[in-house]
Amino acid sequence: MKKLIIGICCGIMCIVCALSCVRIESVAAEEPELSIKGKSAILVDFDSGNVLFEQNADEKVQVASIVKLMTTLLTFEEIDAGRLTLSEKLTTTENASGMGGSQVFIDPYVDYTIDEMLKSVIVASANDASVALAEKISGTEEAFVKKMNQRAKELGLTNTVYANASGLPEPGQHSTARDVAKLTKIVMSHKRYFDYSTIWMDKLVHPSGRETDVVNTNKLIRYFKGCDGGKTGSTDEAGYCLSATAKRGNMRLIGVVLGAKSANERFNETSKLLNFGFANFENKQLVSCENPLTNAEILKSKTKEAPVYASENFFVVSRKGEKSNYEMSIELNDKIKAPLASNNVVGTLKISKDGVIIREINLVVLQNINAITYGESLKEIISRW
Repeated sequence: MKKLIIGICCGIMCIVCALSCVRIESVAAEEPELSIKGKSAILVDFDSGNVLFEQNADEKVQVASIVKLMTTLLTFEEIDAGRLTLSEKLTTTENASGMGGSQVFIDPYVDYTIDEMLKSVIVASANDASVALAEKISGTEEAFVKKMNQRAKELGLTNTVYANASGLPEPGQHSTARDVAKLTKIVMSHKRYFDYSTIWMDKLVHPSGRETDVVNTNKLIRYFKGCDGGKTGSTDEAGYCLSATAKRGNMRLIGVVLGAKSANERFNETSKLLNFGFANFENKQLVSCENPLTNAEILKSKTKEAPVYASENFFVVSRKGEKSNYEMSIELNDKIKAPLASNNVVGTLKISKDGVIIREINLVVLQNINAITYGESLKEIISRW
């Protein structure tokens, strides 16, 4: 009888457990699941770099004119390095003016400014302007492509290979949604980018006086709240592609959809991605490099102590309503002595989540701190008597 009772109890417990499992699975099934039409997609929080959604994000595919993000980046870097200026002129070639696909119909053997060509690339996705910039920077498009691939390696775009500066179909050229999102973020770190990406309509006045309308290929900057940048691309091989960014409040997102079946589908699906992010997540800044975190005692210094700053900002993103425990601890170096130069490391800021260290950030001083002289040291000793 005792064994029978035990058996019945065990049976009841098994049934309860089974019912519990069914209940949990049904709740999970009721949660809305995001599904994006297209070959691949990814949604990234700009500040933290956290991936909020991904779908085949590492699948290697052709990305058409999204290739021009690298052309744009290398042009900005040439300007930042002082090797180019926006007002500087380039002389076009027959090769550049003869590019097919999207173009602004530049004339061969005439001069255009870097500013005009950049605007044509970023706004109108012009193949001819993109090749003109490539030839200006490296002499030939082939030499520029080598530069593109080298920069991709340096940036950690491990699944990206370039074959031209425009994105026109060519064997071996490919990227991924994850790499496109990374590159989009890097391009957007150049503030000049938004001077162009937010233009809806403009004109290119050719040296002959002829005019070409320059219309933004990214419709979301006009129709999606907060969208202020992005890059489109489309070929028969790549399908319809888009990398777009939008900012609402203090949160900026990057949404990438590759291989959609139509132009409308890529805009609709990217909008869906971005809306999903803004509706379900929030961004918070835990650390600001502009505000001092503590003061450090500086030995052999007249100032005695100095404010200490984080060397970089730190953001976290989480689902709305989710409670996450973040803790920060400051560890200063022992016996910090002068002299110190600006940005000298004097300690470490450790950030933990639920007891696990997730990030370590250098702590620095932002001022030059001179060592106390022998005479000043002597005066200090005497003043204490």
